[in-house]
Amino acid sequence: MKILLVDDDADLLAVTGFALQQAGFLVVKASDGLTALDAFEREQPHLAVLDINMPRMSGFELAQKLRERSRIPLIMLTARSEESDVVRALALGADDYLSKPFSPKILIARVKALLRRAGAEATDAVAVGSLSLDVPELMLVGLARGPVRLTPLEARFLQLLFAHAGRTVSTDRLLIHVWGNRAGGNRQLLKQLVHRLRQKIEDDPADPRLVRNVPNAGYLLDPGAAPAGAEVPRH
Repeated sequence: MKILLVDDDADLLAVTGFALQQAGFLVVKASDGLTALDAFEREQPHLAVLDINMPRMSGFELAQKLRERSRIPLIMLTARSEESDVVRALALGADDYLSKPFSPKILIARVKALLRRAGAEATDAVAVGSLSLDVPELMLVGLARGPVRLTPLEARFLQLLFAHAGRTVSTDRLLIHVWGNRAGGNRQLLKQLVHRLRQKIEDDPADPRLVRNVPNAGYLLDPGAAPAGAEVPRH
């Protein structure tokens, strides 16, 4: 499941985004309303978490524009506790709200509850072809060699590639998703991670077909190289 997280507080965005990633969600971040609107059109998230007080476009304006385009669940974040703000957010179509400061665990619980209500609760496994990735269980199944046990970093790396199968995912985005903003990941560590992963999942690690490097851009999962099976899911 993909979450759009919008807040102009860089620290809160980093901490909350990492908590959602650790809970198994794909997170698309934006620091203002206009950037968030572009990200929504590009990424098609399953749920959005919106700060109210933001530059360029307020959370109220953003919520209204999202509601014109979609019925995805919306959670509003506000540093203000005035009843009028809550009433306005709900009137615009928000499904829930949280007042700052809040616990990331509470946000994750609210996100899961809204996804259940919307009939779009996150599943443990995602699939490309006949390959199935179970992130919580750290397992990739569907290869000819049988199930492959993954490390947590390998599972998070593949999770993002599975969600964008056939499309290049930038190195910077992979670094943030795998290690988080402050966890010390770098391009050399990412190369080492990919090297170890290819030893596990590629028929010929020296000539990788599943996880391909895109020079000066990032990596992609090639759905054409996955064993024949179910169609690639749209995200």
